[in-house]
Amino acid sequence: MIDLRSDTVTHPTPAMLEAMMQAKVGDDVFGEDPSVNELEQKLADMFGMEAAIFCPSGTMTNQVAIKCHTQPGDEVICEKMSHVYIYEGGGIAFNSGAQVKTLEGNYGRITAGQVESAINADDVHKARTRLVTLENTSNRGGGSCYSFTDFEAIKEVCLQNNLKLHLDGARIFNAIIANQEQPQVYGKIFDSISVCLSKGLGTPAGSVLIGGKDFIKQARRIRKVFGGGMRQAGYLAAAGIFALDNNIDRLAVDHMHAKKLAEVLSEKDFVKAIFPVVTNIVIFEVGGRYSSKQLAEKLKELGVLAIAISPLHVRFVTHLDINLAMINEVSAIIEAL
Repeated sequence: MIDLRSDTVTHPTPAMLEAMMQAKVGDDVFGEDPSVNELEQKLADMFGMEAAIFCPSGTMTNQVAIKCHTQPGDEVICEKMSHVYIYEGGGIAFNSGAQVKTLEGNYGRITAGQVESAINADDVHKARTRLVTLENTSNRGGGSCYSFTDFEAIKEVCLQNNLKLHLDGARIFNAIIANQEQPQVYGKIFDSISVCLSKGLGTPAGSVLIGGKDFIKQARRIRKVFGGGMRQAGYLAAAGIFALDNNIDRLAVDHMHAKKLAEVLSEKDFVKAIFPVVTNIVIFEVGGRYSSKQLAEKLKELGVLAIAISPLHVRFVTHLDINLAMINEVSAIIEAL
């Protein structure tokens, strides 16, 4: 079975497993796990920020960040299909007691003008706008990437209105590779960044939240409250260190594979539209002979796993467990439909 459902389905390579087995560990809640400490410092330095904290998941790093940046009754601005809004179990309301104002984006991306228009006036009848959260790359935007000029414009609006700016960087390294960027520039824009290690980078689990020292000190308290304090977490952290050292540049291969799938799909009469493919996600609209659910079921019968993410749309995600031979096989299956 060729699994294109998500880049979360990857398995550790033998080399990554060996690094995990050789990890030096301690009690991370006491701050004594050397592998966790190394991973946190490595990512903080990479993004030009002061400190970091290792958590079990990207949902937790996002939710910890939102809790740190807001008070109950505050308002969070995000794009309407943002992971923090639609895929984190109502966590903004449940964990932070904040409400959300969603904006209609362009393939998951919002603009400075939209943010500025969405900020509530200083009015006792309205929630206090406190946080803007962006997603790069955008999952439901088909792996789309922001330009840095857009980041800078949104940051300026946040500075002028005393708002914090958080980045859900679940696939941030895909954006960095696609746009030929340097991680350090992100640290100059955002107050906090969530970096997921278990997607394109291929670790079994874990995400890291990056920010200033005082912010991360508060985040450690919130992580504890959320039940995210792990003990000998260095075995997982070692996988993250290995991934950062070995699996970033190879993301370009996933992007190439995604573009190849899009080219094949573009020739089929049941594919009505394809989102622009710039990283490792292919989202396409289905019509005619198939509904999205029917197509996903047909592909499964033929040995390919995909997700019908809406009544009209199917998603493929390429990753390090998918090689060129598999892409060629999937392409042949699609061509024969």
